[in-house]
Amino acid sequence: MKKFISWNVNGLRAITGKNFAEVFETLDADIFCVQETKLQAGQIDLETKGYHQYWNYAEKKGYSGTAVFTKEEPVNVTYGIAVEEHDHEGRVITLEFDEFFFVCVYTPNSQNELKRLDYRMQWEDAFRDYLVALKEKKSVIICGDLNVAAEEIDLKNPKTNRRNAGFTDEERDKFRLLKAAGFTDTFRHFYPDMTDIYSWWSYRFSARAKNAGWRIDYFLASEDLNNKLIDAKIHTDIFGSDHCPVELTVEL
Repeated sequence: MKKFISWNVNGLRAITGKNFAEVFETLDADIFCVQETKLQAGQIDLETKGYHQYWNYAEKKGYSGTAVFTKEEPVNVTYGIAVEEHDHEGRVITLEFDEFFFVCVYTPNSQNELKRLDYRMQWEDAFRDYLVALKEKKSVIICGDLNVAAEEIDLKNPKTNRRNAGFTDEERDKFRLLKAAGFTDTFRHFYPDMTDIYSWWSYRFSARAKNAGWRIDYFLASEDLNNKLIDAKIHTDIFGSDHCPVELTVEL
């Protein structure tokens, strides 16, 4: 059995001064992924005993970035999605193992007034094509901050957020296309109707205290793994970031 964790840490240097080491040790994942590291090479010396470390940094300082810590050494590691225009922001790391591909992603945010929505649509198509090509070779597991609440039950206030970044019809349609391409939203696989469970809360308006959140952090798996999925969790009791960790256990 394999246990995987994904967490948007909203600044890895900031959270290492809080509770990151404790959470990392307590959750004891086979693979632990983080998004929004917000650092460059050499800006952190992170001790993760027993884990191999892989980093993808954005060219822009203090922005985006992903990292993966894995107990088992992969047979191959790639960075980005091999599309030049999408590979400057440190958003994707892919680990290849004998039986499966493991992809850590930090999806671009459409931003205020949706000024990056057009770019986001191009990214979505390119990323989906990338995942489908992987899936033709072997099983695929994807984790990360996908920056979309897929359905109305995935955020506290769907009506007032209808045209806001993360809950536009366009972004939700792209998520449906990704699922239709043969990928399972593992949390909804186990808990199709569960409400009031979120993975991100704004720092404003005491949103977390009121549980006025969004479920935008995911584990997706290629459908051939459906019968091997054991459980999915959202660790709403873990603080330190505006996101909380999400988890998947799989029989691999």
